[in-house]
Amino acid sequence: MNNQGVMGMICSSYDQFFDAEKKIADYILENKKAAVEMTVAQLAKASGTSDATVSRFSRRCGFKGYQQLKMALAKEVMEEERESLQVSNEIDRDNLPQSLQNILANKIAEMTSTVGMMEPDNLEIILKILENARFIQFAAVGNTIPVAMDASFKFNQLGLCSGAGTIWEGQIAQTLNLGPQDVVVIISNSGTSRRLLSLAEGARENGARIVAITNNPSSPLAQISDYKIITATREKLLTGEFWFSRIPAMLVIETLYLLLFVSKKKAAANIRRHENYIRPDKVMPGSRHSIV
Repeated sequence: MNNQGVMGMICSSYDQFFDAEKKIADYILENKKAAVEMTVAQLAKASGTSDATVSRFSRRCGFKGYQQLKMALAKEVMEEERESLQVSNEIDRDNLPQSLQNILANKIAEMTSTVGMMEPDNLEIILKILENARFIQFAAVGNTIPVAMDASFKFNQLGLCSGAGTIWEGQIAQTLNLGPQDVVVIISNSGTSRRLLSLAEGARENGARIVAITNNPSSPLAQISDYKIITATREKLLTGEFWFSRIPAMLVIETLYLLLFVSKKKAAANIRRHENYIRPDKVMPGSRHSIV
């Protein structure tokens, strides 16, 4: 089991669970303190499943069995209580102070788990690949496209030639022009996008290396990639059904950017040069020019 934790693992793997397993996931997400005190049989009854399903669910979450899952969950609950985190999964416009605390706690947990799962050796390999690449393509679809666009902007500032697109056909066309000296960084929360899998296959055919940033370590995208950085997500605790959070992926990009910045000799000079070129476009304090 990695540092993603039980709640994080359930959230990231939820879509890959069978229907009966989702019943167990739903129950634990809503009743984690109660689940800590339950036996296999009790959890099976409470979730409307069977003992065998509980055992299978535990293994699908990366544990040897329910006992190990329960111990890890108990640790998470104790840590929350020790830190006096009075939070829940509820968001209510009629109670904004508590809602803000709940949102903040979940976002902090996302970032903490994401950083905790970054293995230094794996991260160092990825950093070397990126800083020595001829071209870095950041690929994404849907609501993750802004993360790819931001990554391309940041890496170009560092002096690392990169690109990203908003049109799918343009992204795949770019991928098919890459080669062994290039890197494709694919950003996908679920890791199951058919379009991104197709893009990864094209990159692999051309010999380009593939780095995946995804919530799900067992997803098809994670499996086809040469390297991967796993992110944690907990928005399911707040929305129940929909996935939207880009914060963990943005954190990964920021982390890569900062680590490359401090190690790349000309990074600061490249950023200053870029800033000098775009400065005339900015309205300076005291200027008479107005923004229309």
